[in-house]
Amino acid sequence: MLSTETLYALIEQATTAPSSHNTQPWRFRADADAIDLWADRTRALPVNDPHDRELTISCGAALMALRVAAAARGLAIETLILPAGPASDWLAHMEVIDGPVDAELAALAAWLVQRRTCRKAFADRPVATEVRQAVEQATLSEGATFITLDHEQKTRAAELVAAGDRQQWDDPRWRRELAMWMHPRRQGDGLTIPGLAAPLAQAVVRTFDLGNGVAAKDQQLASGSPWLALLLTDADDVLAWLTTGQALQRALLAGCRQGLQASYLNQPIQVETLRPQLQALVGTAASPQLLLRWGYPTDVLPATPRRPVDAVLECSA
Repeated sequence: MLSTETLYALIEQATTAPSSHNTQPWRFRADADAIDLWADRTRALPVNDPHDRELTISCGAALMALRVAAAARGLAIETLILPAGPASDWLAHMEVIDGPVDAELAALAAWLVQRRTCRKAFADRPVATEVRQAVEQATLSEGATFITLDHEQKTRAAELVAAGDRQQWDDPRWRRELAMWMHPRRQGDGLTIPGLAAPLAQAVVRTFDLGNGVAAKDQQLASGSPWLALLLTDADDVLAWLTTGQALQRALLAGCRQGLQASYLNQPIQVETLRPQLQALVGTAASPQLLLRWGYPTDVLPATPRRPVDAVLECSA
């Protein structure tokens, strides 16, 4: 039986998961012993994410965060993925059962509120092999795989990131969508901009193609990453995207446990003409889902704002 206090705590921790543009595209419905996860299509990014691939990945990350939070509270959870099929917004049904608690997940709970997306350059410090292996194992345990890019692959991937930036910024629709999600922190979602500066920043993004400057910066971040890795799945459908999200969140927590943080350079995956080039670069038939840079932050990163639990949770009578 889930008390109201426990339920709210679980959902609050679930919503620490990352999401594209910090859209937080999830909803939860709960009763005394079960929680359902739903996609919130009103928070979709039709230009950046026309197939809701990243939206579904974000929801998968929230699902994993919820599983971790439940395990830490001593709750055994049975999870049914896509209860109504892949065309439904109902993505998962989680029921509290009598059974063993997943101790490996419970051990990751302390890092739910410590995980950050680090968009700055990392410290000039290599990521040890055993640390990478811990993250890779977390990914594998959820049914996805990691490929570490070598120096030559990293250089080429950085070029693809820059090409993706230029193509995206060249599209006025993409710029308008990005500007729409640039908010003051008090709104609880989106890409945080200081309140007084938000209108000007939105106008600049909507009006000007900043692609060359952004491309140069992101290319440098990619090529200078201590560790650049590609997360892949065998398939490329709704189930695979949910798998990606769960594997991502578990990997992020495992990395955070080792002092790592990560950020995303997904432009070569978001731009459909570049995705096959990224796939060919690593020589795999699997589907690239996320390109992540990992390293050690040089300073303390603030938490990204989140909407209150009442905004994402519906409880049955």
